[in-house]
Amino acid sequence: MMRATPLLLIAATLAAPATAQRWDLRGDGPPVRLAGRGVPVLLPELRNHPRGRAFVARNFDANGDRLISPREADAANRAFIELAGADRGGFDWDRRGLAPGDRVAPPRGGWDRAAMRGYGFRQGREGAVMTMQDEVLFRTDSADLRPGALDRLRPLAAYLRDNPGVRVLIAGHTDSRGTAAHNKALSLRRADSVRAAFDAMGVTRARFRVEGRGEAQPIAPNTNAAGMRQNRRVEVTLLGQRADAFRG
Repeated sequence: MMRATPLLLIAATLAAPATAQRWDLRGDGPPVRLAGRGVPVLLPELRNHPRGRAFVARNFDANGDRLISPREADAANRAFIELAGADRGGFDWDRRGLAPGDRVAPPRGGWDRAAMRGYGFRQGREGAVMTMQDEVLFRTDSADLRPGALDRLRPLAAYLRDNPGVRVLIAGHTDSRGTAAHNKALSLRRADSVRAAFDAMGVTRARFRVEGRGEAQPIAPNTNAAGMRQNRRVEVTLLGQRADAFRG
């Protein structure tokens, strides 16, 4: 029987067929280096482990050039989640990678409803709003995303890829320290960094509206550290969507 090509494996993943899929989990051969816009999209278990990278290259790199697209990365993530199950965080590549293949249920696809509930959406005037504090996403007084920020944004990116009609407003906010001009510019850079992260994860740039609101819309007093911490935030609004769709 002829071995399935990576292109066919990707098609099987995206279509979620009714039959079980067999993935190539071998760990032999030289170290694999991956590149391309999809690499930041890969789960850390795939991106940061040599056998995880080999799993992606063997099964999802359609033309063998080691350039991973966001679509290929998303397919690899879904397959790995199905493969690892509850053991995802401590997946034993050394044990599992020795087999030439492994039969698993097909990836179900779709967005992670539990993760979306975890964002704590509230109903706003323009749609469903979720808030991320700046210390979760950024270094102090910087618009550079922290290393773990993509993992925080990943479930929302998956939802947006699966719901291409949803448009998004990203608004940055600061506390009142510094000048109003500095705060407005910083909040805009931070909002744009979040948008760029979604772009890297395969969500079309044109779907976003980005605003820097600086210190103009505080949600807590700027007279103490706790209040200022609440005011330093990025709000993501799913325009026209109901917050109760992400509850229960």
